[in-house]
This record gives sequence, structure tokens and C-alpha cells, in this order.
Amino acid sequence: MSDLSNMIAANADWFYLVGAILFVLTLRGLSSPKTAIRGNRFGMVAMAIAVVTTFFLAEGPVLWLIIGAMVLGAIVGMWKAKTVAMTQMPETVALMHSFVGLAAVAIALATVLHTEQQHGAVARVELFIGCFIGAITFSASVFAFGKLAAKSWAKTLVGGWVKPVQALLFIAMIAFGAVYFVTNSLPAFYAMAVIAVIFGWMWIAPIGGGDMPVVVSLLNSFSGWAAAGIGFTLGNSMLIIAGSLVGSSGAILSYIMCKAMNRSLLNVLFGGMGTSAVSAGSDDGAPKNYKAGSAEDAGFLMANASSVVIVPGYGMAQGRAQNAVKELYELLKEEGVNVRFAIHPVAGRMPGHMNVLLAEADVPYDDILEMDEINSDFASTDVVLVIGANDVVNPSAKDDPTSPIFGMPILEVTKAQTIMVIKRSMSTGYAGLDNSLFYMDKTMMIFGDAKKMVEEMVRSINGAGH
Repeated sequence: MSDLSNMIAANADWFYLVGAILFVLTLRGLSSPKTAIRGNRFGMVAMAIAVVTTFFLAEGPVLWLIIGAMVLGAIVGMWKAKTVAMTQMPETVALMHSFVGLAAVAIALATVLHTEQQHGAVARVELFIGCFIGAITFSASVFAFGKLAAKSWAKTLVGGWVKPVQALLFIAMIAFGAVYFVTNSLPAFYAMAVIAVIFGWMWIAPIGGGDMPVVVSLLNSFSGWAAAGIGFTLGNSMLIIAGSLVGSSGAILSYIMCKAMNRSLLNVLFGGMGTSAVSAGSDDGAPKNYKAGSAEDAGFLMANASSVVIVPGYGMAQGRAQNAVKELYELLKEEGVNVRFAIHPVAGRMPGHMNVLLAEADVPYDDILEMDEINSDFASTDVVLVIGANDVVNPSAKDDPTSPIFGMPILEVTKAQTIMVIKRSMSTGYAGLDNSLFYMDKTMMIFGDAKKMVEEMVRSINGAGH
């Protein structure tokens, strides 16, 4: 066993290099649903190499504590992976980000308290940055979890006092960090960590629900930078590389999502959207008229169409309707209907939410198209079926300069011949905005649970002899 340990320790850099290459291949694989499984396998192997190598490099490891933590973490992880519902995936991801941030803070504190080690200027900067990024990631991710899970304690903060308080907290955090850097003062380091936790909460709390997908993506980036900070603290090159990959990829994804919303990242983080709701049908106080139809009507229209585009939204996730949608898709395909799916980059509650749901139902990847690929086809589409989506198909983004989402690219479903929308009610979407699409003459509202309504559409088509 000692020979194995010596061999691994002597070749640690080579093992870490192999792990780093596998992590790069992981990201490459995750760039497409077709290669995502392979990418995940690369990541699993890379993480196993990193853990085993680091384990043999440790000086005097406490085996029972390390192995116990790994076994407990594996049990909890496998249990959550098997039991978490797809509707709960966004808040689960946010909660996992919080653990990475907490780990960064814990390691930074443990390193600072290691009295036998003298921390130079560079080390103090690393500890300061790693700790405050980790602390912000921790509290911000906890709030994002609460917001996505609709917890009562995750209240959106509004008012003119919020931004001054944010500024004061940020300045205080930097000031205490500077004091620690100059004097090596432990109380200053503790104060900086506590203020960073409070700042993380205060920073995310004012952001409205409409921007939460971008926040989740950004926190993913932060968790990566926090991990990289841990790597610098521990002198672990593998952790630095893996954290940097996660941090940079999360930042790129955040940029892509902001571009899809036609907004800057600073505007999302410090401007806020969706913090004030607009009641459905109450723009000028006058009631609006809309047409309501049945699932049978929808089934008849789709079965007799030549082209159908399905636009999934959070309502599909909430109703767990993806398998019923797959059945509808297959049935229409059998009837010779050209059926495709249109995905907006910020549909759902997290990046790629709709893609994951459709992949879970084994919908062919070739028929799942992104916004830029499908928008030009709506004008020649007979029927569009919108399932629980609101903000990503809201015409106000193109037509109303006073709308908070004006300028945001949307799925241009209004160009289709007929539009059908499945919703539970006429309530607003996650951004709290009314949608003029629902009141158009060629729009038919179908009220009810997404899964139940789609199943009724399938029965209607089958019963009609199609």
C-alpha cells in the first residue's frame, strides 16, 4: 500500500493533468444532449481520479472522518438523485451551490486558524477572496433555493433603502478584509465573513422572480470560483482547474441568458425585474375578453394541421406533463403532422430546464429547436401549443416600450395561424406581467392541469379515429 501511495504522490501532477483533461471533455460533452451522458461519465472518472490522488497526498489524514463523510455524502446524494422531482430541480441545484460556498468558507476559516502556518501577503489575499466569494455564494444560494421553492422566508426586498444598505455592507466587507490583510487580525477576518454572508442575502433578495434563472446560472459560476479559491488555499491544482472551468462556463452561460433577455448582467443583478406584479386583465382597469376552449377542440385542431409547434414552460414541469406531451408528439407524428418543440433560453426556472424535461421523456433531439432556429418558422406554422409558458411568449417584449421586458427576445408565436395556451388560470407568469397574447382573437385558452389537458387531447385524437 505504501508503494502505491508513493507512486501516486510522485505522479500527482500527471494524475491531475489527466483529470483536468477529462473535466474539459465533460464540459464539451454537456454542450449537447446527444453527448451529455458521455460527458457526465467523463466527469465522474475525473472526480474519482482527483479524490483518490488528493487522498494519497494528504499528510496524516483522519481516515474515519474522511471515509465517513464520503459515505454519508454519497448516500444523501444518491437518495436525492432518485427522489427529487423535476419540478424541484432548480431549487436543488441552488441548494447544492450553497454547500460549495459553505465549504469554501469552512476551509478558509480552518486555514486562518492554523496557527502553525504563517500566511504571507498572497495567501491572505487568497483567503480573503475565497472566503467572501464562498460566503456570498452560500447565503445567496440559500435565498435562491427559498425563492424557487416558494418558501415564506424568502421574501423579495423592495424599497429605496435596499441599495444603500447593499453598498454599506459591501464597503464594510472590503474594509474588514483590508484590515485583515494589513494586520492579520482574526476578528477582522471573522467580521468580513459574517458581513459577506449578510451581503449575499441582501444582494439576491431584491431580484425578482423573472430573473431567477440568470441568478441560478451566476451562482453556479460563483460556486466554481469559490472552489478555485479553495484550491489556492490548499495548494491543489486540480481544484483550481475544476473550479475555474465551472466558474468560467457559468459566467458564459449567464452572459448568454442575459443576451437572450436583451439585458446586461449588471441590470439583472442591480436593476431587478418582476418585483412588482401586474394583475391579469387590469392594465387600464377594464376587463379583457379571451376565448376559452376545451382539450377536445385543441386535439381536433392539431390533428388536422400540417405543422404544430409546442412551446413548453414551467407549467409543463409543474404538471409533470412531459411524458404526456411525448405521447401527443408521437400521435401527431403518426398522422403526418410536422411537430417540433420551441425552447427559449430562459424558459423554466433554471438554464436548460425544458431541455432536461424533454430529454427525460425521450423526445428526439432533432425536433427540439432553440429560439433562433424556430422563430422564422412561426409564420408558416398552423398551430402553436403553449404549455404553461408566459413571459417567453409575451408580445409586450416587442410592442410595449413601457413593459419591464421590452427588448427581450421572445418566441414569436403570434405569427402562427392559431395559438392555444394551456394554463391553470389567467394569473400572471413568474415575472408578474400580464400577457396580451392571451387576449388575441386567434388565441384559445385551455384551463387546467397541463398533464390532464394533454392527456385529454390525446384521448380526443384517438377517439376521433385519427
